[in-house]
Amino acid sequence: MRTDTRTANSPSSSTEIETLSKTLGDPNCPHCGGVGYVRYDVPLGHEKFGKLESCICRARDVAESARNRLFAMSNLDRLSHLRFENFKAAGNEKAKFMSQQEKENLHAAFEVCEKFAQMHTGWILLEGGYGCGKTHLAAAIANDAVEKGTPTLFITVPDLLDSLRFAYNDPETTFEQRFEEIRNAELLILDDFGTQNATAWAQEKLFQIINFRYINKLATVITTNLMLDEIEGRIRSRLQDDEFVNYVKISAPDYRRPEETSNPGISMLSLPEMKNMTFKTFQMREDEIGKEVLTTTVTEKQDKFGNKYKDKEVTRIKVAKDDVKTLHDAYGAAAGFAEEPNGWLVFLGQSFCGKTHLAAAIGNYRIALGGQALLVEVSSLLDYLRQTFRPSSEVPFDRRFHEIRTTPLLILDDLKDSGSSSVWAEDKLYSVLNYRYNAHLPTVITSTMRAESFAMSYPNLWNKLLDPSMSQVIAINMPPYRRVAKAKAGLHKKK
Repeated sequence: MRTDTRTANSPSSSTEIETLSKTLGDPNCPHCGGVGYVRYDVPLGHEKFGKLESCICRARDVAESARNRLFAMSNLDRLSHLRFENFKAAGNEKAKFMSQQEKENLHAAFEVCEKFAQMHTGWILLEGGYGCGKTHLAAAIANDAVEKGTPTLFITVPDLLDSLRFAYNDPETTFEQRFEEIRNAELLILDDFGTQNATAWAQEKLFQIINFRYINKLATVITTNLMLDEIEGRIRSRLQDDEFVNYVKISAPDYRRPEETSNPGISMLSLPEMKNMTFKTFQMREDEIGKEVLTTTVTEKQDKFGNKYKDKEVTRIKVAKDDVKTLHDAYGAAAGFAEEPNGWLVFLGQSFCGKTHLAAAIGNYRIALGGQALLVEVSSLLDYLRQTFRPSSEVPFDRRFHEIRTTPLLILDDLKDSGSSSVWAEDKLYSVLNYRYNAHLPTVITSTMRAESFAMSYPNLWNKLLDPSMSQVIAINMPPYRRVAKAKAGLHKKK
């Protein structure tokens, strides 16, 4: 039974008249008689006891009002330019020579989001680094939905939580109303998930929203730069439902900084000396053919008491044409790999024979074309991972480990004999390389070990490298070029 909710008070201003007109219902409505609201005659204790509800004759106006409120909360007017039509599925123009895997990955993400925009079924989880295109794709979904009249809320997670907090003191709404509006939105897009202040209250409200939408199968899009393992367990569990959630990881470089290296905090490519190591500055050394140079060979020996020691032997060798050819072959392999980084490339040779220069040239070439590359000495990489165990570390080990093993192009310099490595170091290094091998991620390795030593130190890895369809192993048979350069400089100084 309906109770009459009309009042004898008359509006006293044009604003009040306008507001009242928006809440009035159909004068001929048999339920509210034009008042616009109904109060149900239910017993004390019933959930609807004493509450006013909008009459069904106002359903269209209520829906329109809800759409407007969600749009105002979204601030989508600032992102109205982000559309599917202007999304660069091939990457930034400066990054048009991204690796084939990066191109395919970005285009696949575009197709998933475009298909979702047509149906609004299920969930999408977009994971990726800063500037990879996550927000553009999410906003494109939102803008498309708004144009179709779908009640849509596009909001960053910190803004969502602020909106809930402010509702406690908002005279126009209550916390309960705001909360219900958010979790019941026909399409909810949560941008920058994981950047929020992770208080207990915030975590609980987020879980309540996500759990409600998961149970009721409401269309949802979430973007994050976190790994799944870093997301709160209850929420992560729902995001790992493969039958309902389409998990898309974008590996494209930053659109806004296409010339940035991968993880510049550790990459040696950010050093001035390394930036100068390009294909143009590489010395082909044909002028050394037929000349005698001194070379040092370091071998590990054992005395009669079983103690190991390193023995250095200096010898004089004559550089042959075939020796220089190995350097030319390495240069050609590096140049080809830089153009299209597929599979693995391994350079073997003694110190300062040109391995690191060629490896850096590959990285610098990819960055100049807008790609990503991380060059790091193996020992420094392991130290970088160990730092996460310090009490002062703000980055968990899993996060750094994930970044290293999934970086678009990893260049590991100076892989040494495993004899000097701890079990932990050897295990983590193999985990990184094994993951990249199985994922077909481009990788470059340099080492002073000979082929037979490499095979003994890393038998499992070496067996993988023997697959010619997956990797190239190039041995450079040249003496250290830096020693030659220093000798020339010394002669010049005497003059």
